[in-house]
Amino acid sequence: MMTIIISTFLLVGCFFALLAAIGVVRMPDIYCRMHSATKAGAFGSGLILIAVMLAYPTPHVWIACLAILFFFYLTAPVAAHLVGRICFRSKLPIWRPKKLKVESRK
Repeated sequence: MMTIIISTFLLVGCFFALLAAIGVVRMPDIYCRMHSATKAGAFGSGLILIAVMLAYPTPHVWIACLAILFFFYLTAPVAAHLVGRICFRSKLPIWRPKKLKVESRK
């Protein structure tokens, strides 16, 4: 049963990490890319670390994984905010969707 739980955490974590990687490649501007990398990447790595903690239930591994989780969730939002602020101050353009031309019915 524990193997199934660990595998589920690993698969879901890898899925979110993959979504973060695809978002970095596919998003149109730096702001969307930054959002994708920080949100999905943090959640995916958190799930993977939980799987590691469940797979190796020793105090050394638990302390290391909790420290990694703590520092990752502490530094990722701050780094994303700083990157976004630098991009905004550098006047990088914000992506705007193209307006659809709607024909009027008269």
